Amino acid sequence: MRMAAILADAVVVVHLLFVAFVVAGGFLLARWPRLAWLHLPAAAWGAFIEFSGWICPLTPLENHLRVVGGGSAYGGDFIEHTLLPILYPGHLTLPLQQVLGGVVVAVNLAAYALACRAWRRRRTVRAGQVQSVRRSSS
Repeated sequence: MRMAAILADAVVVVHLLFVAFVVAGGFLLARWPRLAWLHLPAAAWGAFIEFSGWICPLTPLENHLRVVGGGSAYGGDFIEHTLLPILYPGHLTLPLQQVLGGVVVAVNLAAYALACRAWRRRRTVRAGQVQSVRRSSS
């Protein structure tokens, strides 16, 4: 039973890390462009969950592990239970959840715009280096 409670806490940590990656992971793309293959589906999933009003599957998993571990489950979803008490007073409503989804999309559009700028800059620098190497070897 104690192991289930530990696993429930681990699910919370993984869930928090996933939410952070969904919201801000796009800012890592300027440094690691291939991360987009992981981030795009994660951000799409996070936005979909928020826009649809569904509950992430990690929430029922955490609740199940809490009950098995001798604790009690909580109502609502992970964001409502864990993050909203920190960020917002009151209860999570579908319109508020949709605003959160919009924030996810807006932050990630900005992150991807910055990453694209960095990629273009890097490509321009490489192209300039190739041209100067060609000039010096001729």
